[in-house]
Amino acid sequence: MAGPSFPSLSSNLPFRYRCILHPISATHFSSAASTTTMLTGHSSLEVVGGGRDLFLPAFTSLHLPYSPFPVIAHNPHVETIFASFFRSTPHVRYKRECLRTKDDGSVALDWASGDHGSLPADSPLVILLPGLTGGSEDSYVRHMLVRARSKGWRVVVFNSRGCGNSPVTTPQVNPIVHLPSGDMREVVAHVATRYPNANLYAVGWSLGANILVNYLGQDSQTCPLIGAVSLCNPFNLVVADEDFCKGFNIIYDKALTNGLCKIFKRHALLFEDMGGEFNIPLAANAKSVREFDNALTRVSFGFKSVDDYYADSSSSNSIKYVQKPLLCIQAANDPIAPDRGIPREDIMRNPNCMLIVTPKGGHLGWIAAEAPLGAPWTDLVVMDFLEHLERGACKHPMSGCNAERMQQPTGGVHHVGA
Repeated sequence: MAGPSFPSLSSNLPFRYRCILHPISATHFSSAASTTTMLTGHSSLEVVGGGRDLFLPAFTSLHLPYSPFPVIAHNPHVETIFASFFRSTPHVRYKRECLRTKDDGSVALDWASGDHGSLPADSPLVILLPGLTGGSEDSYVRHMLVRARSKGWRVVVFNSRGCGNSPVTTPQVNPIVHLPSGDMREVVAHVATRYPNANLYAVGWSLGANILVNYLGQDSQTCPLIGAVSLCNPFNLVVADEDFCKGFNIIYDKALTNGLCKIFKRHALLFEDMGGEFNIPLAANAKSVREFDNALTRVSFGFKSVDDYYADSSSSNSIKYVQKPLLCIQAANDPIAPDRGIPREDIMRNPNCMLIVTPKGGHLGWIAAEAPLGAPWTDLVVMDFLEHLERGACKHPMSGCNAERMQQPTGGVHHVGA
């Protein structure tokens, strides 16, 4: 098909000069490039997924280049450690609610204090799931909480068993990647019962994101959430474990292992009489997360090996079954959630999913150039997505509704205290 004809003079000139002679052509190309960027995201970002075209209108910043803070972002370990130790931690007052689960376990829900009486009963509600051994005190959790509250959202932090100083009432210290899908189910049911007129959403980081995606996939037919966001998800835990035992990553492994051992030792009496394959002395003095899981966690759930436990608990298995809008945000240089573990093909085939991969970011880093001590770059993107869903602009066929959620069984979640 023939294109538009140009005068003979301009047709012999380089393109940059033809634009000067024909300003309308220059405007056309500029407009086309701008439109392409808006439709696909900036070229510095990988933006893919079966739901990409549906969700892209939600975002106000993806047409801009990803701009990490210089020097710090040059090394993923530097960015990860800087964010962990030097990111500001907003002051937040919580009101704790402890819940007893069906198997007599306990989890802690930390609600932003004062919101119950000040926000309308139908305010949108987001559940936050921190990473392994993390909780409501973590800076990245509090920054997200503050941003959501500033938009009029109700927020609650789900502290897994033993995390965030939540009580341990069963001999399971690190069911962080398997059992919590059941805990998540009960927590969501409880929150939905407490606020039946609110639309529910969830945001998870790291292994908290793994829990969330597993829940979305396993409960795809009954999940009452309107949408969710997964950040720094390791997805394939076998792949993540391979990298976790190498090079500088050993530092993270030791830090997380120390956290698990501290939780374990605080509740050592629960494990005194456990026999069989359980190796209590090894769990108490584990040198790696893998060693801890081999001594205790995989036995708790009846797996023959740690690899079987990790493979079965990987949320990469669940992504294909997700039927609610899901945004996944990853960093290509994440040392803990390897890029090669991202289930890109399943995300691209699923019309409910969208993936954003930044070139830098480390693990739970995303140090923003304009505010290196402030909120992660991802917070704005997350809220754009959630607010888009809440406005109903997406018109997503699988989004669910209040009536659907109110029909869900609430199950065995019981108050332990508040």
